[in-house]
Amino acid sequence: MNDMRVPVLVEHAPSPSAPASVARRPPPPSAAGPRIAAVRCALPPHRYAQHELTGPIGDLCLSPGADRALLHRVHASAGVRTRHLALPIERYARLGDFGRSNGAWLETGLELGEEALSGALREAGLTPADVDLLVFASITGVAAPSLDARLAGRMGLRPDVKRLPLFGLGCVAGAAGLARVHDHLLGHPEDTAVLLTVELCSLTLQRGDASRANLVAGALFGDGAAALVARGGNTDGVNTDDGGSGSASGSGSGSGSGTVAPASGPRVVATRSHLYPGTEGLLGWEIGAAGFRVVIDAGVPDIVRGHFGRHLCAFLAEHELTVDDIGTWICHPGGPRILSAVSETLGLSEDALDRSRRSLAAVGNMSSVSVLHILEDVRARRAPEPGTWGLLLAMGPGFCSELVLLRW
Repeated sequence: MNDMRVPVLVEHAPSPSAPASVARRPPPPSAAGPRIAAVRCALPPHRYAQHELTGPIGDLCLSPGADRALLHRVHASAGVRTRHLALPIERYARLGDFGRSNGAWLETGLELGEEALSGALREAGLTPADVDLLVFASITGVAAPSLDARLAGRMGLRPDVKRLPLFGLGCVAGAAGLARVHDHLLGHPEDTAVLLTVELCSLTLQRGDASRANLVAGALFGDGAAALVARGGNTDGVNTDDGGSGSASGSGSGSGSGTVAPASGPRVVATRSHLYPGTEGLLGWEIGAAGFRVVIDAGVPDIVRGHFGRHLCAFLAEHELTVDDIGTWICHPGGPRILSAVSETLGLSEDALDRSRRSLAAVGNMSSVSVLHILEDVRARRAPEPGTWGLLLAMGPGFCSELVLLRW
């Protein structure tokens, strides 16, 4: 990870202290906007304590006899206690080229994707035939037909299901994918939409690469999948046992499940995307013969401190909210330094990002899956009181950020 001079950015958002008239004010959202009906994660069975992985990852990345002091420091400071890997750790040395790694991504990704999607639909009281839109995100493997297309026939999705595969968004894709689901459901309020994310980050680890970025990735990232089911505002209380598709539009031929989960999830109120010009080299992949070589620059926390907070506060101000109005924070756990930068910039209470730190400790940074893992935790524990505002946020390659305003 090389030090860099943080670029000077051209600001387009007003500061939080600017008069309200400066900010763009969208019309008030409908009370019957899209609602999150279910979230379910699936984790590989190969679970390791962090200290169990330090030695084997060192063997993969470092030459024999190399100094391992940096490796041990990075693993100890990553904020990770345990992680799940796509394969048993001893198999990684035998993966060889990118083709074999990508093949493992496809095989394991199909299994985890099906588990997450099946679980989320069951939780929502729906069947695969009820799905009108499937958004799929991954940045740790590639396939054509895409993984979502392969799952469609395997799981019994309708032949006319709309699909939107996303690549290149990285860690931000969990938030950005939810935002695009929201966009679709605003225009199709009778529909059911699913966001599926599959990230097998361990399969991108570069063997023989002793760079700091590769060592950080080897200490921080974990594997998993997640599925989120969202329903349009016109579906609340709709029973799907009428022999239709579960969509009031009647566009499909699904069997329907006959039950609908209680409307207990939050509504998506608004979203905001933001690109930071001149920061393209901060985060992403260098793609070559060996596959995906990670790029993680030391300047990322500085961008968060210098610019992200202003854009977030301006977004909230458009809805007559401040940071203090947010009762539930669902922040992508990019790493301890990123979480600290977000907390310091926004002046959050010490426990505001505890869910993010808990997720990081339990499963590592799972790229786009992580915000959905945290949202699942929010739903599994005591749900926020009705009327509570929430903010789901993530950052990723671009460099970019995505904000999703929620209300329970």
